[in-house]
Amino acid sequence: MNILCVIPARYASTRLPGKPLLDIAGQPMIQRVYERAKQAKRPSTVLVATDHQAVYRAVEAFGGAAMLTSPEHPTGTDRLAEVAVSFPAADIIINVQGDEPLIEPQVIDDLAAAFDDDQALAMATLMTPLSEAEQHNPNVVKVITDLKGYALYFSRSLIPYPRVRLNDAPVYKHLGLYAYRREFLLKYARLAPTPLESVESLEQLRALEHGYRIKVIKTDFQTVGVDTPEDLALVNKLLSGKGG
Repeated sequence: MNILCVIPARYASTRLPGKPLLDIAGQPMIQRVYERAKQAKRPSTVLVATDHQAVYRAVEAFGGAAMLTSPEHPTGTDRLAEVAVSFPAADIIINVQGDEPLIEPQVIDDLAAAFDDDQALAMATLMTPLSEAEQHNPNVVKVITDLKGYALYFSRSLIPYPRVRLNDAPVYKHLGLYAYRREFLLKYARLAPTPLESVESLEQLRALEHGYRIKVIKTDFQTVGVDTPEDLALVNKLLSGKGG
């Protein structure tokens, strides 16, 4: 399979302006993400998709591959679909978030492997055990699946609700990596926004509300996405060897 790994890197950020270029232990964050993604074995190409010349130039400066995309895209999926149009030979497109400088290369390969023996699979993502401290944090997205590992729902609230005992059912955190068959990605980007997607502000609910299945792969990998100044400080501490 021809696997394309895309790292969307939008320059604007309410809490962290210019987020892709923020310094993390001496390198811009987008370089950290790109170099980790390049360590994965399955993708034939790793590409940064950005809406800003400064990010494009930064990627070129460290020897990475980048593509300028429209600044008008309302979602990351739309940006990904623009890239997919330019790569007709790609079979699988994996979306790695541009604010995941600690991404584990193996999980990229694990997502790709989900498509190896399942020609019907259109979309896959990841989940990892949820810590007690994260249970009521709305910035941490939770996911529940059916018995075959397909998503039933994603929420910013704790799911399932512990009516009796929470340890009667596993509780998982969603990790924001996605893999798509190219033809499904192009279809998905054209789907109309949906009510639950709007209420939760979770784009993946659009696929579920339109009746498509999302395979959710379990992993023990834990990550620290950079969404706040506190996240940035923590990742800098970890990568500078001071975080244990």
